[in-house]
Amino acid sequence: MAAKTKTNYIEQLASLTRRHLLVFINSRMRVFFTLMVPFIIFVIYIFFLRDLELMAIEPVLAQYGMDASDPGLVKYVYTLVDSWMLSGIVAMCTITVSLQINNITVSDKENGINRDFASSPVSSNVLILSYFLANFIITLVVCLVFLIVCFIYLAAIGELIITFSSVFAILGVLVYASINSVLFTVFICSFISRDSTMGSVITIFSTAIGFLIGAYMPLFMMPEAVQYVCGFVPGTYACALFRYAFMSDTINAMAAYVNNAELMAELTGSFGYNLNFFGYIVTPGYQALALTIFTVLLAALNIVFGKYLTAVTGGMSIKIFSKKEKAAKHSSDAAGGEGSD
Repeated sequence: MAAKTKTNYIEQLASLTRRHLLVFINSRMRVFFTLMVPFIIFVIYIFFLRDLELMAIEPVLAQYGMDASDPGLVKYVYTLVDSWMLSGIVAMCTITVSLQINNITVSDKENGINRDFASSPVSSNVLILSYFLANFIITLVVCLVFLIVCFIYLAAIGELIITFSSVFAILGVLVYASINSVLFTVFICSFISRDSTMGSVITIFSTAIGFLIGAYMPLFMMPEAVQYVCGFVPGTYACALFRYAFMSDTINAMAAYVNNAELMAELTGSFGYNLNFFGYIVTPGYQALALTIFTVLLAALNIVFGKYLTAVTGGMSIKIFSKKEKAAKHSSDAAGGEGSD
């Protein structure tokens, strides 16, 4: 009997997850807007921000007497800047995509679908887990597609300096960052039950999150108070880990080419992967530890407040039930009238 119950739970989870995936895929507008944010930022960087980032490095090269017209040096500088920026966009993509997927959960609340789930034999814990699983699958797939686009772009312009071990490291960070982002966004959206509210949250987060995790510019360029806030955003550490996996091969190759430790320290201070948290340098090992702590904390919060994710609110089903109740009441009154006659 226990094995049968377990099988039923697995079947319920698979069916519900498939349902959420189909809801996402069948909505072309939802798919479009989910893909739009990272690709728009990618295009803006390529055509507008890339040259500005490179111009910021030229004075540093001149300061150390480096020839800015050296083709080899130029290639490494371009690779350093592009890898730094693109890895930041990938990190931001895990958050913005996951946030968009929560539209499914909020729509189910507003339209009363959760009321139908509540009246069915589906376990609430299985339903909650299905939302997480569907969100994770879609986030991972979309971010993986965007990551492949980044690799193709770097390879097309001759800037793909990366080993197979680094590729596996990037994929590992992508999976870990996607889990963290799903836990983060689902927890926030658990308390939202209206599509209009969800739209406002998506707009605000999509605009601000790139700055809060240091995806667009180094954190030291922001006000000190903002830097402290960024230190408590999980995506900041995911972004730094992406940059470590993305850039370590490029930094090693460039360091061997220029043979100038002071120059490399200056460049990686701005376009590197270490973080400064309240005056302490946070290296990749501690970044992974911090991301793990945030993941465990978010998982605990989602367990405690998971009931809000599948809360039964108003919507379509309430209206349907109200009509049925009125019809039943009308029939009852009619039957009572005939009996009294």
